[in-house]
Amino acid sequence: MVGEDFVQLSQVDPTIQQEIRYDSDENFVGRPIDGYFNSECWLTIEAAEALSRVQAELATMGLGLKVFDGYRPQRAVDEFFAWSRDRADQGRKTQYYPAEDKRELFSKGYIARRSGHSRGSTVDLTIIAEDDDSFGAEPELNMGTCFDLFDAQAHTHNRALPAQVRANRLLLTCVMRNQGFSNYPREWWHFTLTDEPYPDTYFDFSHVNPAAIRSLTLPAGGPCPYTCHRLRPSAGCRRGCRAPRRAAPFRWLSAPRWSLPP
Repeated sequence: MVGEDFVQLSQVDPTIQQEIRYDSDENFVGRPIDGYFNSECWLTIEAAEALSRVQAELATMGLGLKVFDGYRPQRAVDEFFAWSRDRADQGRKTQYYPAEDKRELFSKGYIARRSGHSRGSTVDLTIIAEDDDSFGAEPELNMGTCFDLFDAQAHTHNRALPAQVRANRLLLTCVMRNQGFSNYPREWWHFTLTDEPYPDTYFDFSHVNPAAIRSLTLPAGGPCPYTCHRLRPSAGCRRGCRAPRRAAPFRWLSAPRWSLPP
């Protein structure tokens, strides 16, 4: 089921590239993670709209965003913890945690038992070059490490890295901060919307197949299918449709919520 006020990022801004790593084998666990489906980033509407503004700023420089992860169900975090207890599973150690004991990844703050991703306004991402010829064959700007490397090299302000790497990280931090995101200093790719709508709520609904959502495909002449209109009708539609504003915002199906005790 889909949570209230959560949207597919591609509905808000289809120009942002996505490579959802936890819906594939290309992650530190080495397999698709429970709760992910259809390789689609889900976020709160506030976070998605803020990312769209970041994308617009980068576009003036011939750059763009690539997202690796957004909303992360609590069940996925639980799977990470179970993986960290399995001493026999070291298949991705060389690539993702070469200098760390996987059993200490939680205690050292690389992974959390209650992840900000589960609140829906945290995102992992990098910058890509829209014009590949300007930056060589690799479309991602050089950030010095791969995504999800558990190592001091991934710390955002590591001064031991080359000047160009530090400049690229600074650019990412600045454009994200301009739209209200703050960085987690141990991970150059990790940002949370400072004014997030659910600061104390950890969700556990699965990612869903968009084809199964009842209002994504509408007949000609019907209400606007874009999320910006359904959830914020008082602001009008940003996609140029001619549908009238609706009297009340569309609400997603209710989702189970998990909250920390007071």
